[in-house]
Amino acid sequence: MRLQHIRLGFRSRTIAISFLLLAAGLPVMSRAKEADERLAAQATPITHGLRVFTCGHSFHYWIPDILSDMAKSAGIQGHEAVGVSAIGGSRVIQHWNVPDEKNKVKAALRDGKVDVLTLSPMHQPDEGIEKFAELGLKGNPKIRVTIQEFWIPYDSMQWPYNGEKGPKPSVKHFDTATVAMLRELHAPYFKAFDDYVVALNARLGKQVVFVVPVGQAVIALREKVVAGQAPGIEKQSDLFTDPLGHPQVAIQALAGYCHFAVMYRRNPVGMPMPRVLAGGKQSEALNQLLQSLAWEAVSHHPLSGLAGAK
Repeated sequence: MRLQHIRLGFRSRTIAISFLLLAAGLPVMSRAKEADERLAAQATPITHGLRVFTCGHSFHYWIPDILSDMAKSAGIQGHEAVGVSAIGGSRVIQHWNVPDEKNKVKAALRDGKVDVLTLSPMHQPDEGIEKFAELGLKGNPKIRVTIQEFWIPYDSMQWPYNGEKGPKPSVKHFDTATVAMLRELHAPYFKAFDDYVVALNARLGKQVVFVVPVGQAVIALREKVVAGQAPGIEKQSDLFTDPLGHPQVAIQALAGYCHFAVMYRRNPVGMPMPRVLAGGKQSEALNQLLQSLAWEAVSHHPLSGLAGAK
């Protein structure tokens, strides 16, 4: 099953690359072959370990341990979690604005010690992304910056969440959501996010920033739950720990697979069960579903670097 909400609103990969070249003032036709070659190189699986720094909020900053476990199980030697900047409910600019004497991510980027910087802004992208990308390029011209598109907290496009009149919502409120409602809710967020990334890469002159479509994968998982096709998960609220939407282990593993696929350009289908699932006593059938949903989302997103990969 292809994810309709991923395909809708996106142009083809070729059009996206043409836009980047036009925005940079380069002749599209004369650079088409070069663009195709660059895309092919980007899709080549990475077999060596990468140095990864993570900045984000509580929907993201648990990713490093999961990625380290997945890299090890995939036989990748040398994967390194360089560091984590964790700020609850944060925008990316908040990580940038940490004083320089305490800002470990800036120091690592300046010293060229980072191959992949993972970021996750709360709701909308902000100016911190571009600042980090520019600094990272100075230290390592081959750096990749990944941005996690995530699932919207509370199933409500409010941040901070003001709530509504009446009782405070419980985690069970997730069970009332329909797949159509989730797609409608997330569509403007995904579009604004992707438009920002395309424009930023144009300003940078090449694709430096890549999208990790965790939010799309979560919607697909919730669709499976609604259809009774998610082994061991009876209802949507089983995926979350609280009304805000902090993830249970199924979503954590799903997000890990999305990040792993984008970072190492690999299909995670067939990988061993990660510790985050094994510790939660989840089934192998669920693990296989999460792998396939992650790859479906990543391989169909035009800004993942793996659009069209098999």
